[in-house]
Amino acid sequence: MSVKSYAARIFAGLIYKKTQKWANSPVETQQRVFDSLIKKASETRFGKDHEFASITSMEDFARKVPVRDYEQLRTYIDLVVTGAEGVLWPKKPLYFAKTSGTTSGAKYIPITKESMPFHIQAARDAILHYIHETGKSGFVDGKMIFLQGNPDLEEKHGIKFGRLSGIVAHFVPAYLQKNRLPSWETNRIEDWETKVQAIVRETISQDMTVISGIPSWVQMYFE
Repeated sequence: MSVKSYAARIFAGLIYKKTQKWANSPVETQQRVFDSLIKKASETRFGKDHEFASITSMEDFARKVPVRDYEQLRTYIDLVVTGAEGVLWPKKPLYFAKTSGTTSGAKYIPITKESMPFHIQAARDAILHYIHETGKSGFVDGKMIFLQGNPDLEEKHGIKFGRLSGIVAHFVPAYLQKNRLPSWETNRIEDWETKVQAIVRETISQDMTVISGIPSWVQMYFE
């Protein structure tokens, strides 16, 4: 067992114990997170429009904030896109993840400073929980492929725009960078057909132990 895989087991055990502290009290944990989010957003335009200051329960929230589609939120989103603060969250987001939905064309999903770490933590913890529960950590010594969108970002009004997987590519932990494939240059290829062929050429002779990405992309890679 390598030093890296041994360290991964130790780290996995620590993260597992940390997770269990809140996972064993799911209702209380959810209520605490809910209360925190409502309080932080109560002075935003959206919060005031929906009387967040008077919300004390999830039943209150369901009554005051009806389910709606993206188009019904567009008025708020369009304001944030122009750089306005205090609309959906106290500060403007760090990023906008651009997604091409099945309806209404391109959609922009705000990613705040507070939410960004959870995108990384969720993926990390999934791997660490696997290590803890199976005792298998040797795969951390192999190459890991992350099928992602173009990591190039454009900036408008102090907010960076890009695909979510491309944004996340900027936050891959340093301890995974050495094992990471494909190369940054290949990830920047915009045309997917060209990109997947380049990825295959880079990885076909490598010891690939982790492959992740959108299922349809992974399927194309294997084919």
